[in-house]
Amino acid sequence: MKLLSRRHVLSAGLVLALPALPACAQQAPAALPTSSLEIVTAAARHRFKVELAITPEQQSYGLMYRRELAADAGMLFDYGAERTGIAMWMKNTFIPLDMLFIKGNGEILNIAERTVPQSLATIPAAGAARAVLEVNGGTVSRLGIRPGDKVVHPLFGNAPK
Repeated sequence: MKLLSRRHVLSAGLVLALPALPACAQQAPAALPTSSLEIVTAAARHRFKVELAITPEQQSYGLMYRRELAADAGMLFDYGAERTGIAMWMKNTFIPLDMLFIKGNGEILNIAERTVPQSLATIPAAGAARAVLEVNGGTVSRLGIRPGDKVVHPLFGNAPK
């Protein structure tokens, strides 16, 4: 039996994914590095502790198989540079997520709210993006986060020194 990888990065019409592995070989990657980030809205600054998914393996696994995520937690997927064609999906993901597609300067480009667990539908960035932040479904609505708000993190070169 083969399992599909959770993440596909679509770039210039090319689909990049980890090879399918037998169920017994599919294991969670080693613990990911963590970092703090803030989302700055018109009304407030919201702090999160995020895991960093940087390598293709880490990005492929993402938040698969997790049953819960703390209210102030998330996962930040860094694609290294701003580019078009970034898209995500929810295969083997059991909790609804909000996905924030982020430009290279930290500005939120677009948001997909309350994505459907286990769905194979692709969820695309609305243009060139560098990163995707996944948080619990409903977080965006609860905190009033909107496109144009800023994500402050060293990745975007906008964090205080």
